[in-house]
Amino acid sequence: MIAEGGSVTEQPRKLQIAVIGDGEAEENVLRVAEQVGSRIAELGAVLITGGHGGVMEAACRGAASRGGICVGILRSGRLSDANRYCNVVIGTEIEHARNVLTVLSSDAVITIGGGAGTLSEICFAWIHGRPLFILRGFGGWSDRLENEPLDRRRTSPMFFFESIDELFAALTSFLSKG
Repeated sequence: MIAEGGSVTEQPRKLQIAVIGDGEAEENVLRVAEQVGSRIAELGAVLITGGHGGVMEAACRGAASRGGICVGILRSGRLSDANRYCNVVIGTEIEHARNVLTVLSSDAVITIGGGAGTLSEICFAWIHGRPLFILRGFGGWSDRLENEPLDRRRTSPMFFFESIDELFAALTSFLSKG
């Protein structure tokens, strides 16, 4: 930010929260992902996704509806591959290896359903110590983890929730503690 007189003032870094889940999902899952995206924008956080369709696009749509910043980290290098709600697009040309970038760019990871790609992101979050906030009841890996650690490392906390309100109460409390 530029202050009076042209000097640059320091700005605090915004929280960055990833939403991960299926690229193709049922309508009820998409509605929830959109609500999650809206809540992320209401927190003033930046939404990080894989930038494509399904849960990623629905979360971006929700964040965009509240004026949020939506970052899409793409498998391809074609910026036009991003969903229309991404206002920051990062092309990678590294296919699913970009999942580690999605996780490492985030202060916390919210999981809604998900298949193999989502599982890889969950594993990267676990290995790299990113907290996982898992919304149950939408199938996929979100329902299969059942509070079981992925291995003995226990490097990342995993929290399980039945509702968006419970998830965001815990998320804001966790993130406020630093």
